[in-house]
Amino acid sequence: MKLSRRTLLQLAVGAIVLPAVRGTAYALDYPTRPVRIFVGFPPGLSPDIIARLVGQRLSERLGQSVIVENRPGAGSNIAAETVVNAAPDGYTLLSAATSNAINSTLYPDLKVDFLRDVAPVAIVASGGFVLVVNPSFPVETLPEFIAYAKANPGKLNMAATGKGTTPQLAGELFKMTTGIDWVHVPYRGGYLSDLLGAQVQAAFPAVASSIEYIRDGKLRALAVTSATRVDALPNIPAVAEFLPGYEASTWYGLVAPKNTSAEIIEKLNKEINAVVADPSIRARLVGLGLEPVSLTPADFGKIIADSTVKWAKVIRAANIRPD
Repeated sequence: MKLSRRTLLQLAVGAIVLPAVRGTAYALDYPTRPVRIFVGFPPGLSPDIIARLVGQRLSERLGQSVIVENRPGAGSNIAAETVVNAAPDGYTLLSAATSNAINSTLYPDLKVDFLRDVAPVAIVASGGFVLVVNPSFPVETLPEFIAYAKANPGKLNMAATGKGTTPQLAGELFKMTTGIDWVHVPYRGGYLSDLLGAQVQAAFPAVASSIEYIRDGKLRALAVTSATRVDALPNIPAVAEFLPGYEASTWYGLVAPKNTSAEIIEKLNKEINAVVADPSIRARLVGLGLEPVSLTPADFGKIIADSTVKWAKVIRAANIRPD
Protein backbone atom coordinates (compact mmCIF):
# COMPACT_ATOMS: atom_id res chain seq x y z
CA MET A 1 0.00 0.00 0.00
CA LYS A 2 1.39 3.35 -1.02
CA LEU A 3 1.27 6.00 1.69
CA SER A 4 0.63 9.64 0.96
CA ARG A 5 3.25 12.28 1.77
CA ARG A 6 0.96 13.67 4.53
CA THR A 7 0.63 10.21 6.12
CA LEU A 8 4.39 9.71 6.05
CA LEU A 9 4.94 13.07 7.74
CA GLN A 10 2.38 12.24 10.41
CA LEU A 11 4.08 8.91 11.11
CA ALA A 12 7.48 10.59 11.29
CA VAL A 13 6.22 13.17 13.77
CA GLY A 14 4.63 10.40 15.81
CA ALA A 15 7.94 8.52 15.91
CA ILE A 16 9.62 11.62 17.31
CA VAL A 17 6.93 12.49 19.82
CA LEU A 18 6.26 9.00 21.18
CA PRO A 19 9.57 8.55 23.07
CA ALA A 20 9.09 11.97 24.64
CA VAL A 21 5.60 11.03 25.75
CA ARG A 22 6.89 7.78 27.18
CA GLY A 23 9.65 9.65 29.02
CA THR A 24 7.11 12.04 30.48
CA ALA A 25 4.89 9.18 31.55
CA TYR A 26 7.91 7.52 33.21
CA ALA A 27 8.64 10.70 35.12
CA LEU A 28 5.02 11.07 36.16
CA ASP A 29 5.04 7.53 37.52
CA TYR A 30 8.06 8.38 39.69
CA PRO A 31 8.40 7.56 42.53
CA THR A 32 6.75 4.21 43.11
CA ARG A 33 8.94 3.21 46.07
CA PRO A 34 10.96 4.89 48.86
CA VAL A 35 13.67 7.40 47.98
CA ARG A 36 16.95 7.34 49.91
CA ILE A 37 19.03 10.39 50.73
CA PHE A 38 22.60 9.57 51.78
CA VAL A 39 24.45 11.95 54.09
CA GLY A 40 28.23 11.86 54.25
CA PHE A 41 28.43 13.21 57.80
CA PRO A 42 27.27 12.14 61.27
CA PRO A 43 23.81 13.12 62.57
CA GLY A 44 23.46 16.68 63.80
CA LEU A 45 25.74 18.36 61.26
CA SER A 46 24.29 20.71 58.67
CA PRO A 47 23.97 18.32 55.69
CA ASP A 48 22.10 15.91 57.97
CA ILE A 49 19.85 18.66 59.32
CA ILE A 50 19.03 19.81 55.79
CA ALA A 51 18.34 16.28 54.54
CA ARG A 52 15.93 15.51 57.37
CA LEU A 53 14.17 18.86 57.18
CA VAL A 54 13.61 18.62 53.43
CA GLY A 55 13.13 14.85 53.37
CA GLN A 56 10.11 14.85 55.65
CA ARG A 57 8.19 17.42 53.62
CA LEU A 58 9.39 15.96 50.30
CA SER A 59 7.97 12.61 51.36
CA GLU A 60 4.56 14.21 51.78
CA ARG A 61 4.72 15.79 48.33
CA LEU A 62 5.97 12.67 46.54
CA GLY A 63 3.64 10.28 48.34
CA GLN A 64 6.54 7.95 49.15
CA SER A 65 8.86 7.56 52.12
CA VAL A 66 12.10 9.52 51.97
CA ILE A 67 14.71 7.70 54.04
CA VAL A 68 17.76 9.59 55.28
CA GLU A 69 20.80 7.38 55.81
CA ASN A 70 24.06 8.59 57.33
CA ARG A 71 27.16 7.15 55.67
CA PRO A 72 30.02 9.23 57.19
CA GLY A 73 33.68 8.79 56.41
CA ALA A 74 36.52 10.00 54.16
CA GLY A 75 35.31 13.58 54.16
CA SER A 76 31.87 12.53 52.81
CA ASN A 77 33.44 10.62 49.90
CA ILE A 78 31.97 7.27 51.02
CA ALA A 79 28.43 8.59 50.71
CA ALA A 80 29.25 10.30 47.41
CA GLU A 81 30.64 7.06 45.95
CA THR A 82 27.55 5.18 47.11
CA VAL A 83 25.29 7.58 45.25
CA VAL A 84 27.42 7.89 42.12
CA ASN A 85 27.50 4.09 41.77
CA ALA A 86 23.75 3.72 42.31
CA ALA A 87 21.27 3.27 39.48
CA PRO A 88 20.37 6.63 37.91
CA ASP A 89 16.68 6.15 38.59
CA GLY A 90 15.98 8.92 41.09
CA TYR A 91 15.75 6.64 44.10
CA THR A 92 19.22 7.41 45.45
CA LEU A 93 20.21 11.00 46.21
CA LEU A 94 23.07 12.70 48.05
CA SER A 95 22.70 15.49 50.56
CA ALA A 96 25.56 17.46 49.06
CA ALA A 97 27.42 20.49 50.31
CA THR A 98 30.41 22.62 49.38
CA SER A 99 32.66 19.98 50.95
CA ASN A 100 31.88 17.69 48.02
CA ALA A 101 33.18 20.29 45.58
CA ILE A 102 36.25 20.84 47.76
CA ASN A 103 37.08 17.13 47.67
CA SER A 104 37.68 17.35 43.92
CA THR A 105 40.92 19.19 44.69
CA LEU A 106 41.69 17.83 48.14
CA TYR A 107 41.78 14.15 47.19
CA PRO A 108 43.99 13.52 44.13
CA ASP A 109 43.03 9.86 43.74
CA LEU A 110 39.27 10.05 44.15
CA LYS A 111 37.17 7.38 42.52
CA VAL A 112 34.50 10.03 42.06
CA ASP A 113 34.73 13.21 40.01
CA PHE A 114 31.97 15.24 41.61
CA LEU A 115 31.53 17.64 38.69
CA ARG A 116 31.46 14.82 36.15
CA ASP A 117 29.62 12.07 38.00
CA VAL A 118 26.60 13.75 39.57
CA ALA A 119 23.51 15.46 38.24
CA PRO A 120 22.59 18.61 40.19
CA VAL A 121 18.98 18.37 41.37
CA ALA A 122 18.21 21.33 43.62
CA ILE A 123 19.95 23.71 45.96
CA VAL A 124 18.17 24.19 49.28
CA ALA A 125 20.07 26.85 51.20
CA SER A 126 23.32 28.68 51.63
CA GLY A 127 24.96 29.88 54.79
CA GLY A 128 28.13 30.92 56.46
CA PHE A 129 30.08 29.67 59.40
CA VAL A 130 30.60 31.32 62.73
CA LEU A 131 33.82 31.79 64.63
CA VAL A 132 33.08 30.55 68.14
CA VAL A 133 35.20 30.25 71.25
CA ASN A 134 34.72 28.59 74.59
CA PRO A 135 33.24 31.17 77.01
CA SER A 136 36.30 30.78 79.23
CA PHE A 137 38.57 32.04 76.44
CA PRO A 138 39.68 35.60 77.29
CA VAL A 139 38.30 37.44 74.26
CA GLU A 140 34.94 39.10 73.66
CA THR A 141 35.26 40.46 70.12
CA LEU A 142 36.84 39.57 66.79
CA PRO A 143 39.55 42.29 67.04
CA GLU A 144 40.47 40.93 70.49
CA PHE A 145 40.66 37.41 69.05
CA ILE A 146 42.98 38.55 66.26
CA ALA A 147 45.16 40.47 68.73
CA TYR A 148 45.38 37.45 71.03
CA ALA A 149 46.33 35.13 68.17
CA LYS A 150 49.03 37.51 66.98
CA ALA A 151 50.42 37.86 70.50
CA ASN A 152 50.40 34.08 70.99
CA PRO A 153 51.39 32.53 67.66
CA GLY A 154 50.93 28.77 67.52
CA LYS A 155 49.31 28.59 70.97
CA LEU A 156 45.69 28.72 69.88
CA ASN A 157 43.97 25.41 69.04
CA MET A 158 41.41 25.54 66.23
CA ALA A 159 39.14 22.49 65.96
CA ALA A 160 37.63 21.15 62.74
CA THR A 161 36.09 17.90 61.59
CA GLY A 162 38.79 16.39 59.40
CA LYS A 163 41.26 18.06 57.07
CA GLY A 164 40.10 20.08 54.11
CA THR A 165 36.54 20.42 55.34
CA THR A 166 34.69 23.64 54.59
CA PRO A 167 34.95 24.97 58.18
CA GLN A 168 38.70 24.40 58.15
CA LEU A 169 39.00 26.22 54.82
CA ALA A 170 36.98 29.11 56.24
CA GLY A 171 39.60 29.21 58.99
CA GLU A 172 42.50 28.93 56.55
CA LEU A 173 41.11 31.82 54.52
CA PHE A 174 40.85 33.77 57.79
CA LYS A 175 44.49 32.95 58.59
CA MET A 176 45.61 34.05 55.13
CA THR A 177 43.66 37.29 55.46
CA THR A 178 44.89 38.20 58.97
CA GLY A 179 48.37 36.69 58.95
CA ILE A 180 47.80 34.95 62.30
CA ASP A 181 48.88 31.44 63.22
CA TRP A 182 47.16 28.70 65.18
CA VAL A 183 47.26 24.91 65.52
CA HIS A 184 44.63 23.12 63.48
CA VAL A 185 43.28 20.14 65.43
CA PRO A 186 41.46 17.77 63.05
CA TYR A 187 38.82 15.43 64.45
CA ARG A 188 37.63 12.29 62.75
CA GLY A 189 34.30 12.68 64.50
CA GLY A 190 32.67 15.57 66.29
CA TYR A 191 34.79 18.01 68.29
CA LEU A 192 31.97 19.74 70.13
CA SER A 193 32.49 18.04 73.48
CA ASP A 194 36.14 19.14 73.52
CA LEU A 195 35.20 22.69 72.55
CA LEU A 196 32.56 22.85 75.27
CA GLY A 197 35.08 21.42 77.71
CA ALA A 198 37.78 23.94 76.67
CA GLN A 199 40.23 21.28 75.45
CA VAL A 200 40.28 23.33 72.25
CA GLN A 201 39.63 27.06 72.20
CA ALA A 202 37.90 27.88 68.92
CA ALA A 203 36.24 26.57 65.78
CA PHE A 204 34.38 27.64 62.63
CA PRO A 205 31.24 25.46 62.74
CA ALA A 206 28.25 26.04 60.50
CA VAL A 207 25.72 28.39 62.03
CA ALA A 208 23.03 25.71 61.71
CA SER A 209 24.87 23.18 63.87
CA SER A 210 26.03 25.60 66.56
CA ILE A 211 23.30 28.19 66.96
CA GLU A 212 21.58 26.52 69.92
CA TYR A 213 24.86 26.39 71.85
CA ILE A 214 25.38 30.07 71.09
CA ARG A 215 21.88 30.96 72.25
CA ASP A 216 22.35 28.94 75.43
CA GLY A 217 25.64 30.69 76.20
CA LYS A 218 27.68 27.50 75.93
CA LEU A 219 29.68 28.97 73.06
CA ARG A 220 30.59 32.60 72.41
CA ALA A 221 30.12 33.78 68.82
CA LEU A 222 32.59 36.39 67.60
CA ALA A 223 31.73 36.77 63.91
CA VAL A 224 29.94 35.09 61.01
CA THR A 225 31.80 34.32 57.81
CA SER A 226 29.04 35.22 55.35
CA ALA A 227 29.35 38.52 53.49
CA THR A 228 26.76 40.12 55.77
CA ARG A 229 25.15 39.40 59.13
CA VAL A 230 22.60 36.61 59.37
CA ASP A 231 19.05 37.08 60.62
CA ALA A 232 19.39 34.31 63.20
CA LEU A 233 22.33 36.10 64.89
CA PRO A 234 21.64 39.78 64.23
CA ASN A 235 23.99 41.04 66.93
CA ILE A 236 26.98 39.06 65.68
CA PRO A 237 29.07 40.97 63.13
CA ALA A 238 30.34 39.61 59.86
CA VAL A 239 34.09 39.09 59.56
CA ALA A 240 33.94 41.39 56.52
CA GLU A 241 33.03 44.31 58.80
CA PHE A 242 36.60 44.12 60.10
CA LEU A 243 38.32 42.42 57.15
CA PRO A 244 36.79 43.80 53.93
CA GLY A 245 36.51 41.22 51.20
CA TYR A 246 36.52 38.18 53.46
CA GLU A 247 33.68 35.75 52.74
CA ALA A 248 33.33 32.04 53.36
CA SER A 249 29.99 30.37 52.88
CA THR A 250 28.64 27.01 51.92
CA TRP A 251 25.69 25.67 49.97
CA TYR A 252 23.48 22.67 50.67
CA GLY A 253 21.49 20.76 48.11
CA LEU A 254 20.62 17.41 46.59
CA VAL A 255 22.30 15.66 43.68
CA ALA A 256 21.63 12.42 41.85
CA PRO A 257 23.79 9.98 39.87
CA LYS A 258 24.82 11.14 36.41
CA ASN A 259 22.43 10.10 33.62
CA THR A 260 19.35 10.34 35.81
CA SER A 261 16.58 11.30 33.40
CA ALA A 262 15.88 14.98 32.89
CA GLU A 263 12.21 14.36 33.65
CA ILE A 264 12.98 12.96 37.10
CA ILE A 265 15.49 15.74 37.81
CA GLU A 266 12.90 18.35 36.81
CA LYS A 267 10.22 16.75 38.96
CA LEU A 268 12.49 16.59 42.01
CA ASN A 269 13.65 20.16 41.42
CA LYS A 270 10.06 21.38 41.25
CA GLU A 271 9.04 19.53 44.42
CA ILE A 272 12.14 20.53 46.41
CA ASN A 273 11.73 24.17 45.37
CA ALA A 274 8.14 23.95 46.59
CA VAL A 275 9.35 22.55 49.92
CA VAL A 276 11.85 25.41 50.29
CA ALA A 277 9.14 27.94 49.44
CA ASP A 278 6.88 26.63 52.21
CA PRO A 279 6.71 29.37 54.89
CA SER A 280 7.31 26.94 57.76
CA ILE A 281 10.39 25.43 56.08
CA ARG A 282 11.75 28.86 55.20
CA ALA A 283 11.31 29.93 58.80
CA ARG A 284 13.17 26.83 60.00
CA LEU A 285 16.05 27.45 57.60
CA VAL A 286 16.31 31.13 58.54
CA GLY A 287 16.17 30.18 62.20
CA LEU A 288 19.19 27.97 61.59
CA GLY A 289 21.13 30.90 60.16
CA LEU A 290 20.63 29.79 56.56
CA GLU A 291 19.32 31.57 53.49
CA PRO A 292 16.70 29.54 51.59
CA VAL A 293 17.59 29.25 47.89
CA SER A 294 15.69 27.90 44.89
CA LEU A 295 17.36 27.55 41.50
CA THR A 296 17.21 25.45 38.35
CA PRO A 297 19.45 22.36 38.16
CA ALA A 298 21.65 24.20 35.64
CA ASP A 299 22.13 27.21 37.91
CA PHE A 300 22.88 24.92 40.84
CA GLY A 301 25.50 23.21 38.68
CA LYS A 302 27.19 26.56 38.07
CA ILE A 303 27.38 27.19 41.82
CA ILE A 304 29.04 23.80 42.30
CA ALA A 305 31.60 24.60 39.60
CA ASP A 306 32.35 28.08 40.95
CA SER A 307 32.88 26.86 44.51
CA THR A 308 35.19 24.12 43.24
CA VAL A 309 37.44 26.78 41.69
CA LYS A 310 37.34 29.14 44.70
CA TRP A 311 38.31 26.59 47.34
CA ALA A 312 40.90 24.91 45.13
CA LYS A 313 42.92 28.13 45.37
CA VAL A 314 42.80 28.07 49.19
CA ILE A 315 43.73 24.39 49.36
CA ARG A 316 46.78 24.90 47.16
CA ALA A 317 47.87 28.13 48.88
CA ALA A 318 47.64 26.51 52.33
CA ASN A 319 49.09 23.21 51.07
CA ILE A 320 46.28 21.24 52.70
CA ARG A 321 46.34 17.48 52.38
CA PRO A 322 43.71 14.98 53.52
CA ASP A 323 44.14 12.71 56.55
